[in-house]
Amino acid sequence: MSAHSNHGAIPALTLAALGIVYGDIGTSPLYAFKEAFNGGHAIPLTAGNVYGVLSMMFWAVMIIVAIKYVVIMLRFDNKGDGGVLALLSYSVSVLRERPKLAWAVTVLGAFSASMFYGDAVITPAMTVLSAVEGINVVSRKFEGYTVIIALVILIGLFAFQRKGTARVGALFGPIMVVWFATLAILGLVSIARTPEILRALSPLYAIEFTMANPHLAFIASSAVFLCLTGAEALYADMGHFGPKPVRIAWFSMVMPSLMLNYFGQGALVLRQPEAVKNPFYLLAPEVLLIPLVVLATAAAVIASQATISGAFSATQQASRLNLLPRLLIRHTSDTAQGQIYIPIVNWILLVLVVVLVLGFQSSEKLAAAYGIAVAGDLVISSIIVLITLALMRGTRHYGLLLFFVFALALESVFLIANARKIPEGGWFPLVLSVVIVTVFLTWRVGMESMRAKKDAFPKGGIDGLCLPLDDVPRVPGNAIFFSSSKGGCPSAFLHNLKHNKVVHEQTAFLTVIFEDSPRIEDRERVEVTKGENGIYGIVARVGYREDPDIALILQLAEQQGVSFDMEDTSFFTSKPTVVPQDTGGLFAWRKSLFRWMLQSSTSVASYFRLPPNRVVELGAQLAI
Repeated sequence: MSAHSNHGAIPALTLAALGIVYGDIGTSPLYAFKEAFNGGHAIPLTAGNVYGVLSMMFWAVMIIVAIKYVVIMLRFDNKGDGGVLALLSYSVSVLRERPKLAWAVTVLGAFSASMFYGDAVITPAMTVLSAVEGINVVSRKFEGYTVIIALVILIGLFAFQRKGTARVGALFGPIMVVWFATLAILGLVSIARTPEILRALSPLYAIEFTMANPHLAFIASSAVFLCLTGAEALYADMGHFGPKPVRIAWFSMVMPSLMLNYFGQGALVLRQPEAVKNPFYLLAPEVLLIPLVVLATAAAVIASQATISGAFSATQQASRLNLLPRLLIRHTSDTAQGQIYIPIVNWILLVLVVVLVLGFQSSEKLAAAYGIAVAGDLVISSIIVLITLALMRGTRHYGLLLFFVFALALESVFLIANARKIPEGGWFPLVLSVVIVTVFLTWRVGMESMRAKKDAFPKGGIDGLCLPLDDVPRVPGNAIFFSSSKGGCPSAFLHNLKHNKVVHEQTAFLTVIFEDSPRIEDRERVEVTKGENGIYGIVARVGYREDPDIALILQLAEQQGVSFDMEDTSFFTSKPTVVPQDTGGLFAWRKSLFRWMLQSSTSVASYFRLPPNRVVELGAQLAI
């Protein structure tokens, strides 16, 4: 039973959502308010400025997170799945009759997905550093060790990924409940001493602050935006929990706790201006500082784990949506489908995180790099939704269009405000995004070019199921030939026929199609046809969040009259080798990149986890 329909599971799913969905945004109080009044872009600490910043924070969270994402974006699902790649699939399906616009949206989606990786790199560095810096409040003698401690925690976290998080994942929800309860209590105690701080709930303070001090409001916007980091995660993870648990967790605990803590920090600095150096930790009495550092570090690790797992999931989706080659994916749980581990992604993330920590040394300096990737992600998602809404058939969604125009304008201000920090570190996620989107589009265009070359060959017009084979000897045994597209004839079959001049007694052409939907029902998964020459055509459809289970595919095919025993079947695959047709030109390096990616991709046998002693791989050369 799905998460969407099992009402009895709602409390458990809500608890799990607290641990996975809200780790990132839940750790923002460690640094967001502090950044407005600290560092190179600090604004003067005055009562008016504190009220203005808090009002901006409250209404930014209300408009972007609560209304845009929790209320509205959770409705823009792709058959229950969320995230920018699910939104991309949904939008492309709406724009199917406008191929040029669909391609433009695909490029936008690729940019947005690439920015998510920037967030996945910066979040662990930022949250763990912010948490560990609490020991400086306990005692200055630890000040020189914060970077080392943060690196030890981060290296241990990434090293643990290969073992999976199924066991410790059960603790994430309860720990985050304690964390959000602590945020709320610390904030409430401080607000009780300075209750007038609650006046900042009025939007008038944000409006007056902006009109009276437009320059200061613009500077403060980049710090205010740090309250929103993690908004994309709650949309991306809705496929694991369903929208209802995500909404319940947000409105019942996450948002109240965050706002109470932000306002508590504001009340504290009004009473004790010197507390602005680290208002989060100074909310706590001295006797509770060490337990609070430990709890904050645990919350930071959970937030980091969520973004790392999100990077694995996004990589798997990107591969299935033809933005990346096949990659080695290991499953770390026998029961939880989403528990995956991608070694190459894990170690690349670790290297980049270590470089960030060593390069920036503190959360204050790292904040300059943090906002711009998330701001770009939010802006692009709003643009994609606006394009989709404007071209959807049926009732015009004028109210939604107006809201997203307003949200886009607000997010654009945040993006511009964060753009000021490009020289101070904001360049890092931008460079990383450009590199990743180049990889995405190089693979996509290269695969389309390769398919076009294949279709241009004479065999492209051959229907393998109608190929005359009366004079070809039949040999005992079963053979399955993998085909990149239904119809036509697999290259491996033609090579086998040319060199061995035989056909197996029972032969099938298997085409595995990754659909734009996250999951496919078993009753719609397999289609079997029998050709005039006795060869079977099997088309298997797999959702982009699913794993292609060959055993299940053959089991479903057996229900339609064709039986293959995995242990008594030879699987024939082909791996094309791209040879350079023209080594010159401006984009010759992209051809070289594509060739390297193609050769480095995981083999069909490994990807589909075929019995190694039953696989025959045949090669072919293509010039592009």
